[in-house]
Amino acid sequence: MSDPVTTARTAREALARGLNALQSDPNVPPQLLDLAAPIAQAMGALHAIERSGGTQLVPHAEVALTHTRSALGQLQAHPPTHAAVTQAMEAVAASLSSVHALTRMVGPAAPPLQVQPQAPRPPAPQAYAAPPPQAAPRQAAPPPAAAVSRDPFAAPPRAPAAPQQGASSMHPPSPPSLAEAHTVNADLGTHSATNFYKGLSGNDIIEHGGLFVSTYMIPPLGTAVRLKISLPGGYEFEANALVKWAREASDDHAAPPGFGAQFTQITPEARQLVYRYTRNREPLFHDDL
Repeated sequence: MSDPVTTARTAREALARGLNALQSDPNVPPQLLDLAAPIAQAMGALHAIERSGGTQLVPHAEVALTHTRSALGQLQAHPPTHAAVTQAMEAVAASLSSVHALTRMVGPAAPPLQVQPQAPRPPAPQAYAAPPPQAAPRQAAPPPAAAVSRDPFAAPPRAPAAPQQGASSMHPPSPPSLAEAHTVNADLGTHSATNFYKGLSGNDIIEHGGLFVSTYMIPPLGTAVRLKISLPGGYEFEANALVKWAREASDDHAAPPGFGAQFTQITPEARQLVYRYTRNREPLFHDDL
């Protein structure tokens, strides 16, 4: 029998294949792109199980099951007229058995919780024997208190000195990275491969996402870039960003190559333009967990 972490990872990878199939096909109907949300929520719950080492099955296994069932039901209700829809349906269906297995693992986790209350019983006898020795520590308490009070006085003078030197050495590299930022032009349209994305860690495009730029010229990860973004209607703005992830070109051309850039500096006006654009076009999802 597989362990919870391996089972959760298997299910999450299957859901990721389904999500990628939907988002990489520009011919998929817009209403089916809404399925990205429940799939992403199920992936987030599964990742929480992985990150906890399988100890947080109780809240997250049921959440993953609910969203996976919802996504599969909506996919099955739509005629499989697109290959991407069929691929997504098969991937989500494949993940469902693993998610079901996780919910069945919740039962065996209950006994350890019942054993834990027995742990305080052995220390109880020691507590009765403890009162005599406790009288002595009360007299010895003043010396440690005095020693502790001296350490903070000695520490503050040393602590500020180290950060000041560290800060002076850390600041110089920062300006050059912005000054040497590569300029990248990004044109967004109704069906452009370039699109804003958001991660599974949050829903805000600016704070938990960025811009996916479709291009074969992919900068190295961590590169500072200056994005010149053009939106429908003649709106334009510029923003600073860092290259956080990349998607290489594939032989089957299933998904366009490019890179994801996370915003590091953007004006309030540009932020509002991003929000207005994403209200009319669903952003991509990227597994950033």
